[in-house]
Amino acid sequence: MTRKARASRKAAPSQRKRRAAGDTGRGLSRERIAAAAMTLVDRDGLARFSTRRLGEELGCEAMSIYHHFPSKAHLMDALVDLMLAEAQVAMEPQWDWRERLRRAAHGFRAMALKHPAFFPFFAVHRLNTQAGVAYIDGIIGILRDAGFSDREAAIYFRELGYYLTGAALDETAGYASGPSSPEPVSNETIVASFKHLAAAAPFFRSAHFQATFETGLEILLSGIERSRSP
Repeated sequence: MTRKARASRKAAPSQRKRRAAGDTGRGLSRERIAAAAMTLVDRDGLARFSTRRLGEELGCEAMSIYHHFPSKAHLMDALVDLMLAEAQVAMEPQWDWRERLRRAAHGFRAMALKHPAFFPFFAVHRLNTQAGVAYIDGIIGILRDAGFSDREAAIYFRELGYYLTGAALDETAGYASGPSSPEPVSNETIVASFKHLAAAAPFFRSAHFQATFETGLEILLSGIERSRSP
């Protein structure tokens, strides 16, 4: 009886582990895992993200996650798709092509600002998932519906991408938090010797990011309209 009891106690941890893996396997879904992963990245940063830590967040073993995503790369694709879903904007039929692109651009920026820790990864992802291809097709479709040629739609799509990606990277992971010289020029020196930069410096602050983004976007949209083929 004593030996049986001891054997039962020794088996308990592995049994609990198996029960935990089984329970979480039944309770998990791709949507729940992806949402928890994004929450973890938002909170702790992408560099610290791992399936082990995600398992701890979900209360399961990391292997349970692989029942739903065959690899970490597949999970990253799911996070990319989450970002794209948040960037989507419902298009009203009365909007012209400029307003549609304007709303899409603001949706993209809002998505990036909501998830700044993940956006640098998103920015260089090829968007070749089903959701990514559909997103690209939708933006190009706005330009084609406006009467732009295939060539023009491709060029303007890329120009919009340059602007949106660069602006979002600058706001989420750019200049203010980038590498710095070990001996940076002091503010006092800038004020004394670099008058143009000193005068413009207050407008580089985050309070002006929104207005700067909107100004650049309007310049871009106006330029696209002016370059329309006759």
